[in-house]
Amino acid sequence: MTSSLLFNVATFGYLISMLLFFAFLASRKTVLGSAGMFAAYGGLLAQTFALALRWKESYSMGIGRAPLTNLYESVVFFAWTIVLIYAILDIKYKYRVIGAFVMPFAMLGMAWAQLGMNNSIEPLVPALQSNWLVYHVITCFLGYAAFAVACGISIMYLIKASHEERGEGNSSGMMAAFPPIKVLDNLNYQSIMIGFPLLTIGIITGAAWANYAWGTYWSWDPKETWSLIVWFVYAAFLHARITKGWVGKRAAWLSIIGFAATIFCYLGVNLFLSGLHSYGGGK
Repeated sequence: MTSSLLFNVATFGYLISMLLFFAFLASRKTVLGSAGMFAAYGGLLAQTFALALRWKESYSMGIGRAPLTNLYESVVFFAWTIVLIYAILDIKYKYRVIGAFVMPFAMLGMAWAQLGMNNSIEPLVPALQSNWLVYHVITCFLGYAAFAVACGISIMYLIKASHEERGEGNSSGMMAAFPPIKVLDNLNYQSIMIGFPLLTIGIITGAAWANYAWGTYWSWDPKETWSLIVWFVYAAFLHARITKGWVGKRAAWLSIIGFAATIFCYLGVNLFLSGLHSYGGGK
């Protein structure tokens, strides 16, 4: 068995999970929500083994590196962290309907990686040959994943808030499956409270890595600049929440804007802007 096969199994598991969550949202049948979560857990398990196997495969080829270095591997790892953060949220709160708004991120990421990217295992470029790589990538992507979950929850919040503003009841239809609006607002805040310190650690470890690789902690490279922009967006969210009492729609929109900035920082910079991190865009 190869890592590629297991990644395909994980992608299929996430697809089934997403469809089951959509069916649960439409029908509100508890068994569908449980089945969707089971499929998500199955995909997560398969992907965990796939990542470990790909790491082993790199050692078998004499390369010996963590599977985190090129665009394919980073997208796959991003999808894994999204499902991991969502699974932790599910274990604690059991709001299965959130899966309908979070699992599409993981499924689309895996589908894009499996269908449209070069998945070969190649030697590291010199700038990546550092243990700081592992620390930096893991913390950043766990932070990104928490922001993805917050974005999905924020979309749910805006849908439910719009529904309530129209004076429509919540006892029937899809809205009956949604958590209360205050719960959604609080879950958005909690997700960002998880992601923000992880992003902060990721930026710090990235600076240490930059000093190791290029002899300077900060060079205003496009990736560094956009990482700082993302950090300021979420810092503004937390500041407004704590000091100004920002809740509700304003908080939800800021969460969505923050995740859009996160995606541009992650993909847009690598694919469209040139800089020290450009090596990640073409692999």
